[in-house]
Amino acid sequence: MAIISRNRYLNKLIKLRDNGQVKIVTGIRRCGKSFLLSTLFRNFLLSEGVDREQIIMLDLDDSLNARYRNPIELNDFLRSLVKDEKKRFYILIDEIQNVKPVPNPYLAGEKINFVDVLNGLKNLPNVDIYVTGSNSKMLSTDIATEFRGRGDIIALSPLTYDEFYAAFTGEKRYAWREFITYGGMPKLLSIESHEDKAQYLADLYRLMYIRDVMERNHLKTDEAVLDELLNVIASAVGSLTNPTKIADTFQTVKKIKIKNETISRYLDCFIDAFILNKTFRYDIKGRSYIETPLKYYFSDIGLRNVKLNFRQNEENHMMENVLYNELKARGLNIDVGVVPIRWKDEDGKMRLSQLEVDFVVNKGERRYYIQSALTVNDESKRLQEVNSLNRIDDSFTKIVIVKDDILPWVDEHGVKYINIEDFLLKEIDQM
Repeated sequence: MAIISRNRYLNKLIKLRDNGQVKIVTGIRRCGKSFLLSTLFRNFLLSEGVDREQIIMLDLDDSLNARYRNPIELNDFLRSLVKDEKKRFYILIDEIQNVKPVPNPYLAGEKINFVDVLNGLKNLPNVDIYVTGSNSKMLSTDIATEFRGRGDIIALSPLTYDEFYAAFTGEKRYAWREFITYGGMPKLLSIESHEDKAQYLADLYRLMYIRDVMERNHLKTDEAVLDELLNVIASAVGSLTNPTKIADTFQTVKKIKIKNETISRYLDCFIDAFILNKTFRYDIKGRSYIETPLKYYFSDIGLRNVKLNFRQNEENHMMENVLYNELKARGLNIDVGVVPIRWKDEDGKMRLSQLEVDFVVNKGERRYYIQSALTVNDESKRLQEVNSLNRIDDSFTKIVIVKDDILPWVDEHGVKYINIEDFLLKEIDQM
C-alpha cells in the first residue's frame, strides 16, 4: 500500500518542532498516530539532516518494551540515550498512556507518572518530545493542569475523504461509495473484500475499543450493555437524543433497566476513547446554548455502519456524520443550530417552533451555516431544506451540501449549493 499523506497533521508537527513543548498526538486506536510519528515525521526529520541515532522511537504497546511502562524505568532509559549535550535528540513515544503511576521512592504517599517524566525531559535543552495516546483520559483535567503551558495537542482523526480519495487505488468514481460504507481507518485501503473489511472493523470493536473502555474505566457492567448502547447511538446518528431518552429506550425496547446517569457515564467513556463525539444545540437568535437534547456522532462512519451490520444505510444520516467528522478534522468549532420561529395555527393562536440548522461552524471571526441534504432537485424539497437558513438574519455564509451531482450554484437569497464530494475535497474558505 502506498504511503498515505497526512499533511494536515504533519504540518502541525513541523510547525511545533523545537518549540520547547511536549507534542501530544491523540486519537482513536488504529487511526494512524504511530504512522504519523514513526514514518511521516521521522522521514521529515531525516530529510532535514537529522541523524538516525538522534531519533529515539519507543512503542509502549510492544510487549518487548513492557518494562518502560514503569515511569522510573522509562525516565532512566531515555536519559541514558540523550547524554550528549552537543546533539539534538527527538524522542517519539507511542501509546504513552500505557505508562502507569508508581509510588515515588523518595516521597512517601506520592506517585510518579508519565507527566513527571515528560516534564523533566522537556527541560533538557537538547531534547524535543513527541508522544501519542489513544485515550483522552490521559489528558484529563488533572493531567492537563500539569501540562498547562508545556504541551501542545494534535487531535488525529481517521482518514478524511480527501486523504482517502488520494490514496484510493480503485476507480475514483467508487471512492465515495467505499468511504461512506467502510469509513477511513487506514488499513482498510489494503483490504479488498466486504467480508474482510467488515471483520476488521468488528474486531476493532470487540478486541480493542470495548475492552479499552471497560478496562480503563473499571466498568463492571456486562459487555453486551455497552455494545447495545452503541447500537442505539448508531441507529440515532443525526437525531436529537439524551441519556434519559436512551434509558427509556433500554427499558421499553430492550427490557433493560439502567439509570440515565449510568448511560451518561458510559457515553462519556466512549467519548474519552474517541469512539463518539457529541455536539450541543445553539440558539442562533438567542445566542445561547441548549444543553439537551443533543447529537452524537461516530468518529468514523465505518465504525457506525459495522455496529448495525451495514443494515441501516440511510445515506442522509451517514452524510451528516461524515460532514461532522470533516469539519472537526479541519479544527472548526461545531454546534447544531436552532432557529426559533413564531407562527399562527388554524385558530389564530401564536405557536413557537424550532427549525434546525445541521451545523453552525465557527472559524475565528467567520461563521458558516451548513445544511446536509441528499437532494434538492424538487423545489418543495429545496425550500424545506433552506427554510431555517432563510430565517437567519445575518450575513454569514449559508451552504447546502447535497448528494446530487451538481455544479456549485447560489440562489436568490445567497445560499450556496454544492456536491458533497466537491465540499470534502476543498477547504471551506474556497466555497
